[in-house]
Amino acid sequence: MKWKSALELLKPIFLFLLFWVIQFHVERIIFLIVHSSKFSDVSFTELIQILVESFRLDIATASLLSAVPMLFWLFWCYVKSNTSRMIFLSVMVAELIVISLIHSGEVNVYHEWNHKLTSRVFMHLGNPDEVLRTAEWTSQILFFFIFCLEVFLGILTLRWFKFNSVDLERKWIFLPSSILYLTSFLVLARGGFQQIPINVDSAYFSKNSRINDLSVNSTYYFGNSYLLFKRNDLENHLPKMSPNTAQLITDSLYSFQRNHQNYILNDTKPNIVFIILESWSASVIGSMSETKGITPNFDKLAKNGFLFQNIYATNTTSEIGNTSIFSGYPALPEIAISLEPEKNRKLLSINQVLKKDGYSSHYLFSGDLKYGNIQGYLSQHDFDELADEQDFPSHLTKGKLNYFDEDLYDLFHKKINKTKEPFMHCAFTGSTHSPFDYPKRKGWQKWKGKEEDYMNSVYYADQALGQFFERAKKEPWYKNTIFVLVADHGHHSHTISSPNQSLFFRIPLLIFGEPLKAEHRGRQTEIIGSQSDIAATLLYQLRKSNKGFIFSKDLLSPNVKSFAFHATIRGYGFVSEKGSCLYNLDSKRYLENFYDVSNFVTEKRKSEALFVAYYNYFKSL
Repeated sequence: MKWKSALELLKPIFLFLLFWVIQFHVERIIFLIVHSSKFSDVSFTELIQILVESFRLDIATASLLSAVPMLFWLFWCYVKSNTSRMIFLSVMVAELIVISLIHSGEVNVYHEWNHKLTSRVFMHLGNPDEVLRTAEWTSQILFFFIFCLEVFLGILTLRWFKFNSVDLERKWIFLPSSILYLTSFLVLARGGFQQIPINVDSAYFSKNSRINDLSVNSTYYFGNSYLLFKRNDLENHLPKMSPNTAQLITDSLYSFQRNHQNYILNDTKPNIVFIILESWSASVIGSMSETKGITPNFDKLAKNGFLFQNIYATNTTSEIGNTSIFSGYPALPEIAISLEPEKNRKLLSINQVLKKDGYSSHYLFSGDLKYGNIQGYLSQHDFDELADEQDFPSHLTKGKLNYFDEDLYDLFHKKINKTKEPFMHCAFTGSTHSPFDYPKRKGWQKWKGKEEDYMNSVYYADQALGQFFERAKKEPWYKNTIFVLVADHGHHSHTISSPNQSLFFRIPLLIFGEPLKAEHRGRQTEIIGSQSDIAATLLYQLRKSNKGFIFSKDLLSPNVKSFAFHATIRGYGFVSEKGSCLYNLDSKRYLENFYDVSNFVTEKRKSEALFVAYYNYFKSL
């Protein structure tokens, strides 16, 4: 192939990408015009910033849309005929029609939903007659007008771009060219070669959810939501229980004394520091298990803090752990609410309650906050400052996924020192996440044998934690600061190997600090709860209302029910004072059951009621 022909083969790649990016911006302009009243407080600078912040996600979406048409274009180059040309153009127009349908639908529903078009639309399309009867005639006209306008403008752009075939002087080049183009589009579609693929929050940059909605192109957002919708088959696995019955049982489980005097914190309006410990399992912590010597610094803190011995993670991933910790939200199998902004933005978070009392809120992660859309969730919930690996000094050594915990704590310490009180600061560690990146210094390896890498990473992380507290206690803010140490989820260890057992989910929760009343230092409680109970428990201790957290119970209330519900990969588990069980959705059987025959029916019914109630609540968001 001549050099000129090679250049001509490259040109369509840019034309394909540019065509779709232009179409996305046309959609944004139409959206802005129709919903101008919702953007009256948006500055021109912010609108221009959308062009920059939306670029990566637009290119990723354009790559996905270009892959199939590119193959037909190559076929047209290979087989010169009017038929092959028409097939190529038909594929382009078909995709144009689909994305125009998505966007015109979004423009219409945004008036009522106040979020982008999602798989929720399928619940309505299942009854098309109802849609037509309930939709106002003006909405129907607007839908068809916008749809026709976007298709018309897209076809004009297509004609203006003049996609022409090129001569393949050597026919054999067709196959390698196809592979090259598809590989290029695949790389662009995932956002590059980084370990974590691009997600919706790559286009988020504002605390204004409407601006973020405009920044994320409708095609990617809807496609992502559709994949989540198709993946979720929980409706088929719900226990046979009426919603009313499920709600009655759930209400009884979450019935506890809302007003009590069991305060373990002094009323000093303390600063709050969350330390979210990546993958820390209770089974490796000395003060919570038979394993000794791995966590001496945590154990030292526990001797002067208030330790919850029976806390369970709600699921197995970090993004779910974060939403449970800060929003008191329980988990469901196969669902991460952080990936569904239109739903998670309706949840309340701890920092939003504290903000009303003058608290600022900050979050620092040693890895990429885009993972699991954690950044999107946090930004939607009014955190004042978010920082991740992009904010670490460039001279530091970085592991495969994260900066080392010691460097995280160093930056965390500096950020706290610069913050005006009262504040809520959060640090999310990373060295205990596979592949367990930490400095392999002499004497820092403690464990030999099963799960050696993980166990040694916890030992390192504990050393880094101890160093942080040694530095922190010298600062003036330390005396009026409460530290909440909790894991994001559990991990297999030398004693626990399977996520299909409830003990896999048992994690540490420690409240520590000078504002802790003297008589409660060194105390432990056996009450059973989960990460989702932190919100109600902590807020009540801070003399704040916790009523907005309907699935979070106050673990320090005198008559609170002792239980925890957790979701697994394809199932759910329940833990109470009488035992535990874990049910698998696919095999339709209990993989674990430690209840006596006399208790099993009652406890099983509680777990089923919670599953139904949680799912119905999720659907209602």
